[in-house]
Amino acid sequence: MIGTEDVLFLVIDTLRYDAACEELAAGRLPTLARFIPKWEMRHTPGSFTYAAHQAFFAGFLPTPAVPGYHPRLFATRFSGSETTTSKTMVFDAPDIVHGFEERGHRTICIGGVGFFNPESPLGRVLPGYFQEAHWSPAMGVTGLDSTRLQVELAVERLTTIHERAFLFINVSALHQPNKHYLPGAIGDSRSTHAAALRYVDSQLGPLFAALKQRGPAFCIVCSDHGTCYNDDGYTGHRLAHPAVWTVPYAEFSL
Repeated sequence: MIGTEDVLFLVIDTLRYDAACEELAAGRLPTLARFIPKWEMRHTPGSFTYAAHQAFFAGFLPTPAVPGYHPRLFATRFSGSETTTSKTMVFDAPDIVHGFEERGHRTICIGGVGFFNPESPLGRVLPGYFQEAHWSPAMGVTGLDSTRLQVELAVERLTTIHERAFLFINVSALHQPNKHYLPGAIGDSRSTHAAALRYVDSQLGPLFAALKQRGPAFCIVCSDHGTCYNDDGYTGHRLAHPAVWTVPYAEFSL
């Protein structure tokens, strides 16, 4: 696929594995269900956004949640890697984003949560890997229609560029606060988390249509970490709880 296909890396920030499975099985994610018959259970390399994405961009995607060595799709070359095999795309670059760029892809970041907000030096680290990076408050965690705006921007960029794309989108809608996706909710909960996921699904159709029109495309859809809603007394993430470490993962071609 390198150099010949678009690559979409869609990270639905904070999405819990159990919520993703429940909504998909219940038929409430019709857009994703067209491409994902079942979520794969994986373990994230980081319990919060910054840590997980630094690992992702080094080629450490979520690991299958079963024992054994699991070859990686992408890697940056370093001595002693036990998960780099003959089927791994190994880049001679400090991160896979620059690796894709060196292979002719236009690298595009459409940010969401605060770690992609360029107003602070920290918020410029992750977007700084990309040739172009986009963020606005309306696409952030408090944006009521953030996913629609992110998708519209992604479609605009896909219809403008001539190179193959490495398109990364950090979907912010599920991150707290998400109570506004469930009418009448007075606080964030598992229910509002699921409602936010349904909203995200309802907005993704034009993105997949644009990728298919450019075709072919390889897509990775996953979460960077889950979050707790008073699970065993825990709330939030950046902590060691199964609801945080266990994430949904899928990959498919268009």
